[in-house]
Parts: sequence; structure tokens; C-alpha cells
Amino acid sequence: MIALHKFKLLEAAASLLYPSVCMCGGSIRAGEYLCNQCEAKAVRILPPFCHKCSEPFEGAITSAFTCANCAHRTIHFDAAVAAYRGRGIVREIIHEFKYGRQIHLRHLVARWLRAALDDDRLCALHFDVIVPVPLHPTRQRERGFNQASLLAELLSAQTSSPARPFLERIRYTTTQTALDRSERMENLHNAFRLRKNADVRGLRVLLIDDVLTTGSTLSECARVLKRAGALSVHAATAARA
Repeated sequence: MIALHKFKLLEAAASLLYPSVCMCGGSIRAGEYLCNQCEAKAVRILPPFCHKCSEPFEGAITSAFTCANCAHRTIHFDAAVAAYRGRGIVREIIHEFKYGRQIHLRHLVARWLRAALDDDRLCALHFDVIVPVPLHPTRQRERGFNQASLLAELLSAQTSSPARPFLERIRYTTTQTALDRSERMENLHNAFRLRKNADVRGLRVLLIDDVLTTGSTLSECARVLKRAGALSVHAATAARA
């Protein structure tokens, strides 16, 4: 909470120095982050998509289905839901939020994340707790914050579910960017654990992150939570790479 307070102070200071303009240079309305033209470029994920991991597919599939990638490996989350495609303007915004230290953009990313909860796989469910995917302490010190934690706090404020940092990352892993799906899973094995005194027994958990790529990170976190007694683990992200 102290860190979040510092970010709010930084935002207030920045608002005095910089005009309210979109990333494209166009003007935006008060309280908004993108102009109408750029907002329209954010692509929603629409059916058909994999019921398990939200991977979009072309074609005329009308019934729920599971993609080949999910069908041929063990996935520990019940479903991972993403609202937007992680490309174009969505990718730019998330990149600026995470790596450009544009902390105020968390509100826009959280709006995209909130849209995932309207999905049929999540909208009828009640979650006892919201758990952000953790960063390794070294990486969090480098970045200055954990984007998933900031998003979880905002989502918690909009729902009746508390946000709790029940997981910790105990092994520093190499970047996942250049790894394929199987390599990512091997890279993440035993990278997470339940925090001391955290109790998830019998809880329905909503796992939060900014982007879903292969689902390996979310699956490994879900494995730890379910092994610790979580009743169910669903995941929500703002974007699907």
C-alpha cells in the first residue's frame, strides 16, 4: 500500500508537467488514456476461442472446444480468460506500463482486465480471493513494482474479493520470451511456492496477470495453489499474446 501511495503521488506530479494527450499525440478526454481512434484499435477476443486458454481461432466453430496445445499437456487452471489481443495499441500500453514506468496506465490495463470478468466462464462465479502472479524479488526491485499486484488491487476495489499476495517466486528464471511452450514449463517448474501462513484451503481463487502467452506461468501458479488445497483456480489477464 505504501508503494501504491508513492505511485499516486508521482502521477499527481506528472499531471502538472505533461498535458493529457494520447500516445499518438491526439487529445483525450479527462480521465481517459487513449483517444477514440486508438481505443478503437484495441482488438477484443471473440469466439471462437479455446475454452481453456482463450487462444483465438479462425473458422466457424460454434461449440466450446479445447485447443490442441491444451489437450496435449497438463493444465492446472480451470480456465484462463483474456479480454483483448496483446498486439498493436494494447501491446504498446502494457509495455509502457511495465517497462516504461508509466504507472498511471495501470487504470487502463485494469479496465481491460475487468472486461475479462464479463466472460461466460467467469461472470457467474464468486471468488474468495484474488491472487497476483508474483515477480522474483530481484526483478521486482529492478522494475520497482509488480504489475500484477497493482492490477489485483484495482480489481479488488471493483469487486467483493480481497487481493492477497499468497504466492512468492523463489527461483529467478531466465526470460520466457525466446522459449517455446515446453521450455517455458520446464523453466518455471518449482519457481513458485505458497507464502508462509497463507491458507487457500477450500478457496475459489482468481489468479491475475497482465498478459497470457502460453499459460505456463498461470498453470504453474495454479498447480501450487491447488496442491495447497484451493478448491478452484481460474485466471484472468488483460491480454492474450
